[in-house]
Order: sequence, then structure tokens, then C-alpha cells
Amino acid sequence: MPKRKSWSEKLKDNKGLPKVEKITAKMSKRWGTGTVVIPAPMEVNELMRKVPEGKVITIGEIRAALAKKHGATIGCPLTTGIFAWVAANAAEEERQRGEKGITPYWRTLKTGGVINPKYPGGVEAQKKLLEKEEHKIIQKGKKYLVADYEKSLAKL
Repeated sequence: MPKRKSWSEKLKDNKGLPKVEKITAKMSKRWGTGTVVIPAPMEVNELMRKVPEGKVITIGEIRAALAKKHGATIGCPLTTGIFAWVAANAAEEERQRGEKGITPYWRTLKTGGVINPKYPGGVEAQKKLLEKEEHKIIQKGKKYLVADYEKSLAKL
């Protein structure tokens, strides 16, 4: 049985990405017309790494930056989210090995400033890290979000 890839190995495997493709008729119902960039995992990680302490970013801002970089209409929502999750797990793997300067994945939020419960340690761990950076966390229903996150958005 083959050995499972580590998160860091998954992050570095670009699978022939990035690539820009035409938005198909099926996809256009949801995303409109034009082109979509399917980013490489490391591109998503690099953008996540640029977010300084005290600032946050959303997956939407990362998608917009990727689309701009590649001259595409949009950044793929599915792969961008998956690669952010891979980057978060790779960073946690590095932290557990004692590495410094890991990707600050807790600063990457979902749409609307929502904390991503799928990141390492879940909402509680990220909440602590964000509060340590002076962000106020509020609960709305079952979701936790950074209050007034728009005021803390990093410029990519």
C-alpha cells in the first residue's frame, strides 16, 4: 500500500496547475461567462502568507487576486477553497515540527468574515489566534465571524 502524502507534499504538488479555462455553459449559470483560473496550491498558499498580523483576507479576495494575476474573469471557488484548506493543514504540520514562520491560515476567512471550521483545531483554535491579534469574534447562529472584518482586510 503506498504511503500517504503529507499535507506539505500535497501543497507542493501543482498537478499541472495553474490553468485558465473557458467557463462552460453548465458553469455559466452560476458564474457567468468568461474564463476561470484553476490555481496551483502554492499560489493560494503564497497569497495566504502575505496577510500580516492584525489583518485578514477572505477566500473571495484570494480568488479575485488570482483572477487578476492570470487575466481570468474569476478564480475557481472550489479549488481555491480546497487549496486554502491544504495550505492550512500543511502549516499546522510545519508548526508541529517546530518550524517558525508558518502560513497564518487563521487569517483566511470564508465569505462574510466567517471562521473556517475545517481548518486545523476548528473554530476554537482559530478564535484564540485571531483574538490574540486583537480581532473581535462574534457568533451568529452556529457560525463565528470576525466583527467588522472589512476594516481589517489586507491588500493583496
